[in-house]
Amino acid sequence: MAKISPNRRIELAGVNAVRALLEDHDHIAQEISGSNDHGEDLHVLLTRNRERTGYVLAIQVKSGRAYKRSKGYSIPIEDHYNDWKNSKIPVVGVVYDLETKNLYWVNITAALQNSEERIKRVYIPRTSLLNSETISDLTSAIESYVDSTGTRLREFTLKEAWAAVSRALDGVDPNKVPNPLFEGWAELIFRHEKRTKRIARLTLQLSPMLLLTFLLLHEWPYQVRYVQNYTELNPVLVVGGLYIFISWMALTIFFELRAGRRPKETGNCLIAVCGLYLWIPVMDDGDGVEWLSESLVVSSVLVSHFGLITLLALNIKREVKRKKRRST
Repeated sequence: MAKISPNRRIELAGVNAVRALLEDHDHIAQEISGSNDHGEDLHVLLTRNRERTGYVLAIQVKSGRAYKRSKGYSIPIEDHYNDWKNSKIPVVGVVYDLETKNLYWVNITAALQNSEERIKRVYIPRTSLLNSETISDLTSAIESYVDSTGTRLREFTLKEAWAAVSRALDGVDPNKVPNPLFEGWAELIFRHEKRTKRIARLTLQLSPMLLLTFLLLHEWPYQVRYVQNYTELNPVLVVGGLYIFISWMALTIFFELRAGRRPKETGNCLIAVCGLYLWIPVMDDGDGVEWLSESLVVSSVLVSHFGLITLLALNIKREVKRKKRRST
């Protein structure tokens, strides 16, 4: 005589607990028979004030200790990856803890779509508790997800639109209601969070360099005119030498900061050179003291030439010392 699997009672306990909770709040739950169970145990049509809203979801229920983890619970994906990820309605995973009689949930479809890699299981934190007090969080999350993905069965009616506004004002956590204007961007960033952080960090590090580049480009015609007005020197060579020195100092500071070091001396030198040689040509109206202006141009040539040599020599010497320390 065939025996009933001992897991059947455990599995049914979870399905019954989920269905009872949904029906207690007037949601329509249709259990899927075992012969048609391909990764979902329940199909649910959400309601509000006992009226259907058009929001539909599927639920996969897991019960027992096999799905319990040290910091929460998990649901294995197995061979349902493509079905759950590409589902036209959200597939929600629910774990039933037999010991505590608690339910915990996660939007499996969203978790799979947000993951850059093919994951083998979806984790559920203990904070994702599903009961009579938190079921509104589940329905709100599903409604927001469906609205953002455009998978609702039908469009909003005017009555439902007012109900959504009322729901946002009475009882729904405003921190969980998405802003459709920015939600698409947030979804893109969430999917590529690590790459986005690297780009943001690099942009922040490069912003002073970009600002300095803009400043030098803006200054170029003033610098050239200043050299031409007060000296017989080649203005392109004079200004070009000054710009090369400033650029080397800026690059040195950039890479030193990325390495976690603070190039105090180079920073002070860069501030002094920019403060001395960049603002005077811009302020000059052609009536400056000739010998003073000529001295300023000549000093910029000397500072650029010997400053660059000193900068290269000191930093090469430091790099040689670091290389020796790494090799020992």
